Amino acid sequence: MGNMPAIGDLLLSLPAVLWAITFHEFCHGYAAYRLGDPTAARMGRLTLNPLAHLDPVGALMLLIFRFGWAKPVPIEPRHFKFPKRDIIIVSLAGSAGNFLSAVACGLLVKVLPGPFIAIPALGRFIVLMVLINLGLGVFNLIPIPPLDGSKILYVLLPPSWLRGFFWLERYGFFVLMILLFLGVVQSIMSPIIRTLLFLIL
Repeated sequence: MGNMPAIGDLLLSLPAVLWAITFHEFCHGYAAYRLGDPTAARMGRLTLNPLAHLDPVGALMLLIFRFGWAKPVPIEPRHFKFPKRDIIIVSLAGSAGNFLSAVACGLLVKVLPGPFIAIPALGRFIVLMVLINLGLGVFNLIPIPPLDGSKILYVLLPPSWLRGFFWLERYGFFVLMILLFLGVVQSIMSPIIRTLLFLIL
């Protein structure tokens, strides 16, 4: 992680990035919809059309560095019957979709290994599908705004800690960029992704 990929990998990564971003946000919207919130559906975000979910900077990060973000699906917690529980479910749904995609790709390789061995580009593509989905899934669980993990943290924090959280929410993006620049995020994510990649493939 963190190394500039070759041109071939960049081209093979494009469909993997589009799928990872699209399915991630679709899962957020679908989970919210099933829990009673129609906001994403009304705004046209309950779709597998990648153009509805694409954040150019987040997609570029995912393409080059294997972690990034999409345009967040809007949710309205007032529609939820159990807001705290349902916010956690919706927040986890995006990463869960990415992990499910990675596992499905791994199972496909194990059930039908022939084509992926015979065609190197196809084999590389499936590895990138797993890697990119794992990267997006793990990255979004980091509890720093605006990532999904911060929404889970917000629900679980005691009231006395919320002032600090609101400060982090205001400056979270800059904090995240600094941690990325310093390599802190990469050092945390890399062993997790390597372990998951080994388990899946």
